[in-house]
Amino acid sequence: MKRQSQYKTTIGGQALIEGILMRGPKKTATVVRKPDGELAVKEEDVGTSRPSKLARLPIVRGVVNFWDSMKYGISALTYSAEFFEEGEEYDQPGKLESWLAGKFGQAKLDKILMGFALALGVVMPVGLFILLPTLVAGMLPQEGSRIVQNLLEGLARIAIFLGFIIVTSKQSDIKRTYMYHGAEHKTIACYESGQPLLVENVRGHSRFHPRCGTSFLFVVMIVSILVFSVFTWSNPWQRMALRLAMLPAVVGVSYEINRWVGRHDNWFSMALRAPGLFLQRFTTNEPDDSMIEVAIEAIRRVIPETKGEDQW
Repeated sequence: MKRQSQYKTTIGGQALIEGILMRGPKKTATVVRKPDGELAVKEEDVGTSRPSKLARLPIVRGVVNFWDSMKYGISALTYSAEFFEEGEEYDQPGKLESWLAGKFGQAKLDKILMGFALALGVVMPVGLFILLPTLVAGMLPQEGSRIVQNLLEGLARIAIFLGFIIVTSKQSDIKRTYMYHGAEHKTIACYESGQPLLVENVRGHSRFHPRCGTSFLFVVMIVSILVFSVFTWSNPWQRMALRLAMLPAVVGVSYEINRWVGRHDNWFSMALRAPGLFLQRFTTNEPDDSMIEVAIEAIRRVIPETKGEDQW
């Protein structure tokens, strides 16, 4: 079925462990299919106050939105994982957890652990896709052109990124997560087409969606090559420090590019989104009807009451 584009929504989602997170303009909804087949639902308000003028500035808003997406995404992923912890040892907290809860209080401990998870969620991809290629390139002979060195670093970054996506897509557990990713895309496409949110309607839509996190990450890879090539340093450790300092600019510029591509449908925007759509062949799979039901339940809970409030 050909995907229609009469309406473009800002509602976005994320695949979880046997579930989906949907984020709308006013709230998020996390829906998980529990082992017994029932649906667990968690809703959160994202706040209705208008962001500050600084947070609405181009480039800056990209960094702010990326951080919010990480925060809500990791929280939802942790929530979904709670339903699939195996073994009786998870029924009772361990000695360390009990001691920490007694020292800080359970509510404060939960915030500390969430902060640690959030930091880890940022550190791991930054280390793998930004710092590791920089370190590898910095160890190469320095006699050659700096342009060539930056190009090799960029190629290493893309190779690691593509390798990570392809290898993880072969894992059985990840395949199911990617099926939920496909369900998220198909459901958003159905909503944008104006069709009723029914399983039979969602099933007919494409699992590839132009406004996807996979596409955003690929844009980050390309923008990082261009931005990092402007500034260079021979010492590998200084190069890594410089890359870290420039990372917010890379994220912000990538966000603006994705924002422009999402708003336009012409040959240039289609060319820019083509690599991301290709990568979705690895990061999405065709879902079954039970997964589509999860996606429908999630998106219904975040669609705003006022029509057009979520327009892209």
